[in-house]
Amino acid sequence: MLGVFAILLLGLYMVFLFPIFKKAPQKSETDTKTATQVNKLWNIAQVSMREKKTTRAEKALLAILKVDEKNAAAYNRLGILYAKGQKFDEAIECFEIAQSLDSNASSLHNVGLIYLETGEYEKAAMAFEQAIELENDLPARHIALAKAHEKMGNRKAALEALEAAYALEPSVNTLRQILAIHESAGDAEAIAATTARIEAKIAEDAKNSARKPRPRHNAYLRRAVSMPKRPIAERPTSRPASKALRSKVTSSSAPKMRQAAPNTASRARAGKAMRPKNTIRRKIQ
Repeated sequence: MLGVFAILLLGLYMVFLFPIFKKAPQKSETDTKTATQVNKLWNIAQVSMREKKTTRAEKALLAILKVDEKNAAAYNRLGILYAKGQKFDEAIECFEIAQSLDSNASSLHNVGLIYLETGEYEKAAMAFEQAIELENDLPARHIALAKAHEKMGNRKAALEALEAAYALEPSVNTLRQILAIHESAGDAEAIAATTARIEAKIAEDAKNSARKPRPRHNAYLRRAVSMPKRPIAERPTSRPASKALRSKVTSSSAPKMRQAAPNTASRARAGKAMRPKNTIRRKIQ
């Protein structure tokens, strides 16, 4: 009886458990190779972006997405790369895909910045509001939302967003943006009140900076005093290196200004399509 039971257990093991244990190492080995390949491509993409080799960085990121099509970080980085190259259509598509894969405030904020750049202020405001819902402790998000509302003529909403940013991080620059909105509206009372706030904040910042201890240079002074002085006869009387440097500076010409980018905001308002669908997915394939 025990022998029959043992044979039955062995049969169940061979049918159900043995195939699972046999296939597990193969899956683990595949995952390891994929992770190694993705890490190598990430390093190539990061180095290429630092060295401003955009084509190489783009190819590396697209290769990552070909291996791992649900890599939200790669889509986000690719969107940043396209945004820097003024390829706003592709940038928006990348950020939207990244947001669909991994909902986070950074992707929404990036989408909002592109919409703000291309003149789609309502979409920009919606993106910034969604980003603030996920992460509301960064003043930059509220300031960006204020810009979108200001472009749409929503003065009250813009002021509320700037006040929220100021509450998180009191700054003179934020107060000056508030003042600019009041000046554009011609509100004399609000201008006077905001000007007083700016003056009070400047005085407070000056007072706080005066309280901070100044760095001491005693060690440097002691080292300078202890250094032996050379006789006057041994001191150099001319500095040819400085003359050569001055000649290089005077002979060098100023770098040429880059040609201004096309006005994408007016192009978007003219009714042209914002982005072709599935452009990035076609590149990956």
